[in-house]
Amino acid sequence: MTQEKTILVTNDDGIRSYGLIAAANALKDLGKVVIVAPSVQKSGVGRSLSLFEPVRVSGVRIKEHEAYAVAGTPSDAVLLAEHAVLKRKPDLLVSGINVGENLSTDSVMTSGTIGAALTGASQDIPSIAISLQAKGAHVFEARSEVDFGLAAKVASALASHVLSYGMPEKVDVLNVNVPMDIGNPRFKVTKLQRNIFDFRTIERLDPLGNAYFWLGIDLKKSKRTDSDVYALYNGFVSVTPLTLDNTAVAQENTLQKWLETLDIGAR
Repeated sequence: MTQEKTILVTNDDGIRSYGLIAAANALKDLGKVVIVAPSVQKSGVGRSLSLFEPVRVSGVRIKEHEAYAVAGTPSDAVLLAEHAVLKRKPDLLVSGINVGENLSTDSVMTSGTIGAALTGASQDIPSIAISLQAKGAHVFEARSEVDFGLAAKVASALASHVLSYGMPEKVDVLNVNVPMDIGNPRFKVTKLQRNIFDFRTIERLDPLGNAYFWLGIDLKKSKRTDSDVYALYNGFVSVTPLTLDNTAVAQENTLQKWLETLDIGAR
């Protein structure tokens, strides 16, 4: 008798996110779904870990799903799921469905959704990060009126394919971004745009007259037709293959010659 597959569902929007529930519901027919996710909103924390403080795990009930709230980061949740909750590797990790797209090199470095998937991949768990394009007030907000229908179907189809055939060769994470308001989805394999954000700072004064700052961001568009940004904003489901190996592609002999020009002198 074939053992039932175990699917770990996590996110960075928090355990009560409607996107998380939509993902769990979409995957429940593929195996045993176990939710282990941050207890509160943790967007933007990347792959950070709680190394200098204890992390608590609390069992909760989310509809029919077994679920655990972690007082830590998305990466904490993944590691605790494997080593404390399941006490083994799940067959698949799905991180999402995130409210708001996760595109470009900016998101790979900062997104907790992608961070959770990369942490899973580092533990040799097949991992998918899935995000839904959001506009205006919906960004970072787990609102019930957001339609996760298409993203849920995409998550289910990709999860079923990975469980049946494994991850594509030399791919550690599939970073998937689903557009809003489209009919029949078209899939496009994409590359990360160099960046997507123009950052700005907004200075204000507190009641005592001391300055404080908000970080603001403006989104960039892309003319590169092979980029994840171009694909999503032109109605494609963007599927970007990611690898854990961040080594830059450089000619070894060229880099060696560059190093030989260093003058360390007497410093």
